[in-house]
Amino acid sequence: MEPRGGRSLPPLATICAILALLFHGAHCFYLPGVAPEDFVKGDELKVKVNKLTSTKTQLPYSYYSLPYCRPSKILDSAENLGEVLRGDRIENSPFVFKMREPKMCNIVCRVKFDAKTVKEFKEKIDDEYRVNMILDNLPLVVPRQRLDQESPTVYQLGFHVGLKGQYSGSKEEKYFIHNHLAFTVKFHRDLQTDSARIVGFEVKPLSVKHEYEGKWNDEKTRLTTCDPHAKHTVVNSNTPQEVEGKKEVIFTYDVEFQESDVKWASRWDTYLLMSDDQIHWFSIVNSLMIVLFLSGMVAMIMLRTLYRDISKYNELETQEEAQEETGWKLVHGDVFRPPSNSDLLCVYVGTGVQFFGMTLVTMIFAILGFLSPSNRGGLMTAMLLLWVFMGLFAGYASARLYKMFKGTEWKRTAFRTAIMFPGIVSAIFFVLNALIWGQKSSGAVPFGTMFALIFLWFGISVPLVFVGSYIGFRKPAIEDLVKTNKIPRQIPEQAWYMNPAFSILIGGILPFGAVFIELFFILTSIWLNQFYYIFGFLFLVFIILIVTCAEITVVLCYFQLCSEDYLWWWRSYLTSGSSALYLFLYATFYFFTKLEITKFVSGVLYFGYMLIASYAFFVLTGTIGFYACFWFTRLIYSSVKID
Repeated sequence: MEPRGGRSLPPLATICAILALLFHGAHCFYLPGVAPEDFVKGDELKVKVNKLTSTKTQLPYSYYSLPYCRPSKILDSAENLGEVLRGDRIENSPFVFKMREPKMCNIVCRVKFDAKTVKEFKEKIDDEYRVNMILDNLPLVVPRQRLDQESPTVYQLGFHVGLKGQYSGSKEEKYFIHNHLAFTVKFHRDLQTDSARIVGFEVKPLSVKHEYEGKWNDEKTRLTTCDPHAKHTVVNSNTPQEVEGKKEVIFTYDVEFQESDVKWASRWDTYLLMSDDQIHWFSIVNSLMIVLFLSGMVAMIMLRTLYRDISKYNELETQEEAQEETGWKLVHGDVFRPPSNSDLLCVYVGTGVQFFGMTLVTMIFAILGFLSPSNRGGLMTAMLLLWVFMGLFAGYASARLYKMFKGTEWKRTAFRTAIMFPGIVSAIFFVLNALIWGQKSSGAVPFGTMFALIFLWFGISVPLVFVGSYIGFRKPAIEDLVKTNKIPRQIPEQAWYMNPAFSILIGGILPFGAVFIELFFILTSIWLNQFYYIFGFLFLVFIILIVTCAEITVVLCYFQLCSEDYLWWWRSYLTSGSSALYLFLYATFYFFTKLEITKFVSGVLYFGYMLIASYAFFVLTGTIGFYACFWFTRLIYSSVKID
């Protein structure tokens, strides 16, 4: 949904959009969002500038951190919480467009470079920074024709600040700045009203060493290097503009308008298909089918084995026969014994429920199109707010489990649930933010936003956790299905493959295998500045992840109980949670094989954020595995006759 202008869909339009999604889901990427804006000939088009980005450093900077041409007054556009956290800094620009009125060779300003300016531009060119702009909520793209002429045009977000190379036979590499921008605005015209809607915003950046006649007279100066009366871009200079001290640089632009058959509702399709790496649907679906097949096989084996065990145990008539039996029934007097560090387990389970609720609702919103790429920062904002409000369920889940473990100090557990996970993440985030501040990047979270985050945490999330804990602790405790022995049963020596560390590490492989292909596209969208939009497929992968985590945990829990090891509480959590270790290892592999990050600070940022993501994944998958095993043990011990 496009947030600009603060408008929302009328109720009827919302219903129609949802119905359209249901009936045409196979052909739609997103819901269009707010009503489009119509422009008639001569209407002013407001071009806005956004952050400078680089895939080599991952540190965004505001557009005016470089001495580009400025308007008389710089105005910040209203930004949501997600945009600020992403480092977006959307501001007005000196570029003036008028609908369907092409302009050629427009002078923006003249800048004299000093040593400091030269150094700043050279650093940005070295790090391959791109300039991002926005027109009618559409990001600026640079079309790139592939070597194979039959292949569709590839689009790159933003244009490079400049380029580096050799010129005029010189062996020395020089720096050149893109100071002439040839814009193309594509529009779809309504023949009845003669109004038009913007459906594309492209640019061809050029480096031109401008020359002019006579004395400099601001925008009225006549340049000899380009023709202002030409219908198309005509640049006569064969000399690019070098970045060097004590030289003047003239910034110019052209704007051309092209009529397009693309309708407004489909204008984002170009942006969503801009990745060079095409999604290999067959490979992804094939991997999902393998995971589903393995999960089905595991489920069938478990059901048949359990049915045979329960039938056999229930057929035993004499006490002597029962004593001769071995297996999971023998540990019935210890299986529901509270684990060590039960308070910490309650905290982690509560936090996992909070994460699960946030993820599920976020994906539902994303599938409906409310978090499409056109809504900048919408996804992160939604996740933060949902996390805060899901604190109610976190407190409830931790309190219910805590009371089952015969705990009495529910307030302490509620406080730890509300503080521990956000506290650890905040500590890491604070260190990373300090590093970003040190680099003077726009990605650093401002003080006001930091205050807003603290308010969301302590003002809303913490009270909701306490409310949920109060409600959960007031409810009757979950009853144990069998009586727990006063003296713990001795656990026999286990086979090597039932060693806790080994079984936990094995348990995380299958859940990770369910998501690692999709993980590649998620990492690419985050770290290579590409759009991620296949939320429907992501939701399917999420369901597969839930099923896989549950089944692998249940299988290993069953083997553990058959080996007369009743310490399943923590192991069930760690079994599926260990998939987070493989996630972090894959992120490390991705860093060294796909990214070109060379600076120390950028590397620390990458691994810091991926550590937070892996920790969150551990909490989520661990909780899924825990509840699956909790349900499984209660199910099997309620199905046998125990005296």
